[in-house]
Amino acid sequence: MPPTSSSPPRSKRWLGDPILAGLALVLSLFGIAMVYSAGVLNIPSPVTSIAWRRQVLWLVVALIAFVAILQARPRWIEWAAIPAYGLAVILLAATLVVGTGAGTAEGVGRWIQLGPLRFQPAEFAKLAAVLGLARLLSVRETPPQGLRDLVAPSALMGLPLILVVLQPDLGTALAFIGILFAALYWAGTPPLLLFLLASPGLALILSFSTPVWSVYFVGLLVLIYIFRYRLYLAESVGILLLNLAAGTVANPLWGRLADYQRNRLLVFLDPGMDPRGAGWNLIQSKVAIGSGGLTGKGFTQGTQKRLDFLPEQHTDFIFSVIGEELGFIGVTLAVALFAFLLLRVIRLAEITPDPFAGLVLFGIFGAWLVHIFINIGMTIGLVPITGIPLPFLSYGGTFLVTCWAFTALAARLARREA
Repeated sequence: MPPTSSSPPRSKRWLGDPILAGLALVLSLFGIAMVYSAGVLNIPSPVTSIAWRRQVLWLVVALIAFVAILQARPRWIEWAAIPAYGLAVILLAATLVVGTGAGTAEGVGRWIQLGPLRFQPAEFAKLAAVLGLARLLSVRETPPQGLRDLVAPSALMGLPLILVVLQPDLGTALAFIGILFAALYWAGTPPLLLFLLASPGLALILSFSTPVWSVYFVGLLVLIYIFRYRLYLAESVGILLLNLAAGTVANPLWGRLADYQRNRLLVFLDPGMDPRGAGWNLIQSKVAIGSGGLTGKGFTQGTQKRLDFLPEQHTDFIFSVIGEELGFIGVTLAVALFAFLLLRVIRLAEITPDPFAGLVLFGIFGAWLVHIFINIGMTIGLVPITGIPLPFLSYGGTFLVTCWAFTALAARLARREA
């Protein structure tokens, strides 16, 4: 029976947005190819050599989840936002108690094991956080106008963020920050408020240099004085106190970091300080990418990779494998695909008339942008190594399913009229 005039085309019923789904599929297949290449070593590894097969299976699961989400009514998705957020918080708390270690850092418990099934609650928490924050902001009649209006959204994001940091998983925690600021921007929050909200974090980073922090704090004082009529007195005082507190807790916080976390920050500043230890990952990654040249050494032919010099080459450092084997052309292609993916999400957010849908789309944009920027940045020494995967490309079942769930939500909510 042919579709009626009010029925969505078959392609949109099964693909949602064909452009977005196509970009996600191309990236996923590209990722499987590079995960396969990452497992081609001179001395084969029983883990990495079969990783691509598992990634194929996870892609099938992800596509099933993608199609299933596309069939859900938008109102169901909106209704499920708060329960999903609550479940995510419970799972994150449970991870701190019964979580199992898996990953690059010793003692990191980020997974929950249920019989043969093992999953990472932090990935589901990102999905739930996007929905919960969108639900909270979409019911507002006006955009946030003061710092008081940002307390509830910040607390909603802060709870899962803290639970993820306690695992500890600083890389994934940054994704929640990206979700928060992207959604607040789309909700119409003035740039001044966004800067003031971020200022304690900036103070914490800059406090490792007393002169730099002092200049920053004086500048903050001047800024607050200039815009004093836009802020309540309590808000101005609160921001200044938070920045002072951030500047004073830097040293105690540094002492509470795990050894591997401190080493990652130190070798970011000077990889040569420990070339055979903490600096090994960054040095080998930069050597691999730099040696790729224009066209690379050829698929599966990367020497740094084949000799197993690259760390976690099928997960966190998959971009280094692309750079070594496919060269400048390969990394340009990967970056271009990600750029088109993000631009498509922005475009869908622009054309949807529904506030909840637009906020979900921009939350997804924020999460993906953080992952892409930090993962690529850490492989070339632009940001400290945090152990954060690259969307669709890095090996990881829970992460791949989450990326496709994000894709399905974006595609489904963008065509809310269906």
